[in-house]
Amino acid sequence: MQAFRAHLDLNATALGLREQRGTMLASNIANAATPGVKARDVDFDAMLQAQIGSGSLRTSHGRHFAVPQAAAGGAGYRVPINPSLDGNTVEMAVEQMQFAENALRYQTSLTFLNRRISGLMTAIKGE
Repeated sequence: MQAFRAHLDLNATALGLREQRGTMLASNIANAATPGVKARDVDFDAMLQAQIGSGSLRTSHGRHFAVPQAAAGGAGYRVPINPSLDGNTVEMAVEQMQFAENALRYQTSLTFLNRRISGLMTAIKGE
């Protein structure tokens, strides 16, 4: 069962993180006209690496230099291109573009996950 989970883990994790990011971007779009709202987003790659436990470099010997890695996970505030006078940092063009890209990548992750499951089902059936 563990091998089955490991086979699907990356795609399933990516799908869940894409869903979280989509919710955050939708919240930004919904609050585009609310004064003082700060647009938030996450670094998807850093979150995925934190979830699956991989990073760019690791030390394996006491004499190796540790490479500092960026803080993974949390949501950050987007820096506005054109700040508004009411303190709202949501820019609809940016948010819509990010939302559309995230939706496309969500669909891609879902397709990869479905294909993995189909491949496993074919192997189980012996076809």
